[in-house]
Amino acid sequence: MKLKSFLRIFIGLLIAVVFIGTIYFLYDKSQEKPVEYETENVIETNIIKKSVATGAVVPRKEIEIKPKVSGIIDQIYIEPGQMVKRGDLIARIKITPNMVNLNNAESRVNRSKINFNNVKIEYDRNLKLKQDEVISESEFKQFELNFNSAKEEMEAAQNNLDLIKKGSTKASGKSSNTLIRSTISGMVLDVPIEEGNSVIESNTFNDGTTVAFVADMGEMIFEGKVDESEVGKLKPGMDLILTIGAIDEEKFHADLEYISPKGVTENGAIQFEIRAKVVLDEGNFIRAGYSANADIVLDRKDSVMAVPENLVQFAEDSVFVEVRTGDQEFEKRLIKTGISDGINIEILEGLSKDDEIKQPNTELEDANRRG
Repeated sequence: MKLKSFLRIFIGLLIAVVFIGTIYFLYDKSQEKPVEYETENVIETNIIKKSVATGAVVPRKEIEIKPKVSGIIDQIYIEPGQMVKRGDLIARIKITPNMVNLNNAESRVNRSKINFNNVKIEYDRNLKLKQDEVISESEFKQFELNFNSAKEEMEAAQNNLDLIKKGSTKASGKSSNTLIRSTISGMVLDVPIEEGNSVIESNTFNDGTTVAFVADMGEMIFEGKVDESEVGKLKPGMDLILTIGAIDEEKFHADLEYISPKGVTENGAIQFEIRAKVVLDEGNFIRAGYSANADIVLDRKDSVMAVPENLVQFAEDSVFVEVRTGDQEFEKRLIKTGISDGINIEILEGLSKDDEIKQPNTELEDANRRG
């Protein structure tokens, strides 16, 4: 009996404890916890309003060196990265003449020689007659003219044959179409051909084979594109701050020179091309084709009073923040704002440097509302 009475009392006490605990838990849950807000001080900082353009850094002057005659690359004298001066030898071409043209040129030489020999015989005979005063000076002039014309034709035919076979003539001296020379001073960026490759001359019907790319690496420009929503804010002369992916530790400045008057459609958006001159200090070297992002400075203010933009609230035409007046006590205060960089916003009126601004605590507020 005693055991049964003990069990009944124990079970009753246990039920009472659970019931009281449940009631207390539900009561505690029903009590709204006070929201505690943190504050931030008004700061003094530099604010830069900017737009971003993506693109690449390239040489302003980059030239494709092309041959003047078709043939096979016999020898290459340069390699990428090498500095060259205007007129330096790039490569030499071995001409492979067209057999029809070669045959016609050889036939022309043979005919001109035959004609020259015949005319020379007449010229020598009449020269002796003139010296013996058998014929007059005026009669001899015609034979002399024929002789000079035949001689000129023979030389022209020989030069034409030399050009077809060798790419140069005796009269041209060291000058030769088979020698490819640099047209500017700069750095060799690329040599896309190898010895033994066939090349085509540049003419009115085709661009010809590129033998080398040469560029002046001392003058670089940024080429990029901006969206149509930003292009209206740009003006030539604006300062660009370049961030080059391969050179993270250094920023470069560039002066905006050109804004395209016509946009192009890319991925459904209208893009406008821009160009800017990169300002390089002595010793700076940027490789051609580096990808870069350009921060275009639309507006800038230094050492101004500002607050983080997420602290500012907007209601209809009003702009305000909540300023601390006591322990977890705040009041709304209208303010006048200036430029913003998306992180901080300039304060023109309504705050002082000693004010503490209420920081939103959305997670705690939401939790209390759910509770």
